Amino acid sequence: MPPRKGTAPYSSRHLPPGEARPARLRGGVAQPQTNGFVERFNRTLLDEFFRKAFREKFYESVEGLQKDLDKYLRFYNTERPHQGYRNMGKRPIDTVEAFVKSSGKKPN
Repeated sequence: MPPRKGTAPYSSRHLPPGEARPARLRGGVAQPQTNGFVERFNRTLLDEFFRKAFREKFYESVEGLQKDLDKYLRFYNTERPHQGYRNMGKRPIDTVEAFVKSSGKKPN
């Protein structure tokens, strides 16, 4: 008899000998309860970069898309203010610089 739906990936008998079972997560895959920061970042990338890029330009290679994505990520991390309650309008680079300054370490 096959295992019940949802139990097979977590059953020890399906793992190679000596491997531990993966921990169960609340919420499930692609659920904000599981990893809200990543889900929000993915949504921002989709809304602010991918939809706009594909409307405005036809990419003939992955390299061209990667070049534009790298440019957007530099903007995202160094120029764009973030509105989350933890960021309070700061840019990610501001948070990194404040941490480096407070820890007394010099960046590489």
